[in-house]
Amino acid sequence: MRLIKVLVTLAVLWALAWGGLAYLLRTGITGWFDDRAAEGWQADYTRVETGGFPLRHVTVLHEPALADPRTGRAWSAPQISFESPAIWPGRQSLHFAEGPQYLSYFDNTQVLTAADMVADLDLQAGLALELRAMGLSAGGWTLTAGETTLAAGAGLAMAMTQDAGRPENYAITLDIPDFAPGERLRRLMGSDNLPDTFDALEMQMDVAFDRPWDRRALEERRPQPRRLDLRLAEIAWGPLRISAAGGFDVDEAGVPKGKISIRAENWREMLRMAQAAGALPEAAVQSAERALGFLAGLGGNREAIDVQLNVTGGVVALGPLPLGPAPRLILR
Repeated sequence: MRLIKVLVTLAVLWALAWGGLAYLLRTGITGWFDDRAAEGWQADYTRVETGGFPLRHVTVLHEPALADPRTGRAWSAPQISFESPAIWPGRQSLHFAEGPQYLSYFDNTQVLTAADMVADLDLQAGLALELRAMGLSAGGWTLTAGETTLAAGAGLAMAMTQDAGRPENYAITLDIPDFAPGERLRRLMGSDNLPDTFDALEMQMDVAFDRPWDRRALEERRPQPRRLDLRLAEIAWGPLRISAAGGFDVDEAGVPKGKISIRAENWREMLRMAQAAGALPEAAVQSAERALGFLAGLGGNREAIDVQLNVTGGVVALGPLPLGPAPRLILR
């Protein structure tokens, strides 16, 4: 009998604790929408539900809609749900509904449809709420505008993961398998002879910040990059292939210094596509071809360019060719 009383007491206490935390999570989410509305946004939802007892917290917003009148950007979806283990709300998963999500910029609206789209956030326990990992993943997805397909893919995986031994360091990865550019882009690039999908579209990079990402990133300032090591960036589309690797140091003013090794295969076809797309004026085609042919000749293979992108003294140069001032790498 005593054991039964203890179990009943523990169950009641757990139910109270679960309910209290569920209430805090629910008010935190709805309060964020209220704060945006107070700033002049459209921040709506039709109803909110709470569930998941006893092991999880699940907060579901039906028909959420956000719009910032200052930037003209808006988003809406049939439903989103916030899920976390009952013992630690700092491990949140944001699940998007299978239905269409509407992304707008003023009068331009695009529709994103994605299977199993989930955004994950994993924070360490403690007052600092240090970021351990975050990511976005999805199955097959399609981006359309009206009746036109802009792009599609078999999946999507983006992640930012903390180095346990060096908490200010994070590994950042991106992989979009079977990326398929839409017909509009294919026509613009004059790429009818290329495959329907990319063979590769991925990136792997390590970034060392001046401090770990934690709650101060919202309350004070964003952590700033101090070292970027690009392990791999690759785009492959049929015979066209661009790959890059290298790294930069970044000073306190955000000025990078370092080099990236770039390899471009079948660069003449890329040049033709850039001309067809209007990215390269016709008057500049011959001079660009001569310059790129010179760079290709340095590597011994006239169909591939192996060159370094050098950044030093605040100036960017492609091999021996100066391109202009280096961008400032500052997170606002």
